[in-house]
Amino acid sequence: MPDSSPPPSPNSPWENGWTPDSSRAPGTRRLYLAGALAVTTIAACVTAIVVTDKQTDDTSHTKRADPSALPGADGPGLLSFASPSKQGTPTPDEHTSTSVKTPSATASAAAAENSSKPSAKTPSPSKSTSSHGSSSGSSGSSGSSGSSSSTAWKSIRSVNYPDRYWQVNGGLVKLNPVNSTAARRAATFKLVKGLAKSSCYSFATADGTYLRHRNFILRAERNDGSALFKQDATFCPRPSSTSGAVMLESVNYPGRFLRHQNFQLKLDRYQNSSQYRSDSAFRLVAGLN
Repeated sequence: MPDSSPPPSPNSPWENGWTPDSSRAPGTRRLYLAGALAVTTIAACVTAIVVTDKQTDDTSHTKRADPSALPGADGPGLLSFASPSKQGTPTPDEHTSTSVKTPSATASAAAAENSSKPSAKTPSPSKSTSSHGSSSGSSGSSGSSGSSSSTAWKSIRSVNYPDRYWQVNGGLVKLNPVNSTAARRAATFKLVKGLAKSSCYSFATADGTYLRHRNFILRAERNDGSALFKQDATFCPRPSSTSGAVMLESVNYPGRFLRHQNFQLKLDRYQNSSQYRSDSAFRLVAGLN
């Protein structure tokens, strides 16, 4: 009769009388399986990372190598890099029209801007226009006018010494009485437009010299044609505090007026005193000669 007894349970080796396999530690197979699974997972992750990086590199290389991916490229090859961008930096014509202006364009723009703005009123020279108008009226009372000043012969009389006139004496201009024909001739001058400024006066003598200041002393000298001489020989009429009289200001030394001191005519800085105003006030009268 065959033996039908069940085989001993492997889970109960001692109870069933068989010796367990002690050649390996319990659970080693599970450790192997877990280790193999971990290694497989790591390998799969590394493979995925490598594949992803390679795809990224391939994509970037593809974009760099493809000229059509550049902004504004119109065709393949080198021509695409030489073609101007339609929406990139402006062309040279655009730079010229917007940022670099030619002189003619700048002048036109400036002219248009100036024409659109009301023109500022040009200031008149200091005291010249109004003073000249006043002095014209004053000299007009003594026979001098702007239209006839280029040909008028005048004598210049002192306000505070009415019996004395400008007179050339030894090359210098002094304030002297006129008691002879020679004295009257030396005290008569041709009133002309200013050599340096037409709205002012210059005084010429009968022998062709001009009255000019040098070292601030008034004297008669011949015109050497220099700009300095013309300025030294030009005097601008200014209104005086005395009715009918004028003060004569130097054109190249503003603030200095002709005055007499010790009966010598000189160019002196303005002083706010009655003595100075009297010494620098003169009347232009008809020529004595």
